[in-house]
Amino acid sequence: MHMADALLSPAVGGTMLAASIGAASYSVKKIQNDLDEKKIPLMGVMGAFVFAAQMINFSIPGTGSSGHIGGGLLLSILLGPYAGFLTMAAILLIQALFFGDGGLLAYGANLFNMGFYSCFIAYPFIYKWFTRKGITSKNILWGSMISAIMGLQLGAFSVVLETLFSGKTELPFGTFVLLMQPIHLAIGAVEGLVTTAVVTFVWKARPEIITTAANGQSLGNISMKKVLSGLILAIIIVGGGLSLFASQNPDGLEWSMKKTAGTTELEASDGIHKSFSKIQSKTALLPDYGFKAIDNKEDKSSSKMEDTVTSKNAGTSISGIVGGSLTLALAVLTGVIISFIKRKKKISS
Repeated sequence: MHMADALLSPAVGGTMLAASIGAASYSVKKIQNDLDEKKIPLMGVMGAFVFAAQMINFSIPGTGSSGHIGGGLLLSILLGPYAGFLTMAAILLIQALFFGDGGLLAYGANLFNMGFYSCFIAYPFIYKWFTRKGITSKNILWGSMISAIMGLQLGAFSVVLETLFSGKTELPFGTFVLLMQPIHLAIGAVEGLVTTAVVTFVWKARPEIITTAANGQSLGNISMKKVLSGLILAIIIVGGGLSLFASQNPDGLEWSMKKTAGTTELEASDGIHKSFSKIQSKTALLPDYGFKAIDNKEDKSSSKMEDTVTSKNAGTSISGIVGGSLTLALAVLTGVIISFIKRKKKISS
């Protein structure tokens, strides 16, 4: 559900960026109460895991569409809503800058659509309601399923509203919303299952991680070795291996656009959009999670095509590892900076 810049007007893109910055600033203020040294590496590892997981597009049977998890709910369950939102901000920034996934003008909208609803609405008002009487396998399943579906439904509807307010007449509200909501219902169900699997693993390994996150407490003396080791192994497997088998079908947003406007990309010809596009073309070292294409129209031999496939697969694997590492580093850096601010405030007071 990563929006491209062409879907938004500068006014809407700027408004959504301001809203997301406000949510991030509030999160920085609130997280200082429960952020300790042990949560910082967990932020990094969880950010890298969600980055890798988002690379795997799974097919939606009978539609010709695909989807990937958002990850905001998973982050908020394991880290708390504030650390979860900031980690999502790091993930989407790395994706936009280095992989061209989601526009720079649309960064605020993407963060709001994929992070705000999951972390600040689906998690506290739905997931925590299901687990209010205690955490069990059944509560984790139903809480994750309903919360993931609702978070994605809100995010998908927000995309439709943002294109409407941006004046994108190619995507009429009625048709667009009738396509976006059902396809993201299916995607949300799969995200719920993935969230259930990861949360159940952590709950069985270290249940205190989930309870401290829910109560806004620091991790204290909880051992993180088993959880971090399992997640790092999953990052390598998912980002470096399973990402090669991702569906090539258009994702839910692209599929809805294709059905509505006959294309998965809208044209944007004004100066602001072009400026952001130029910046992104320079920063995207691995665009679309692969090596930059080298145009060679003369050589069409089978060996050349095999080399191209091999190169694409290598680019995808490298993107998974590099992207996960960059996300881990940025999320950890975010945590370190917040921890530094927290210590400075204590000293000054």
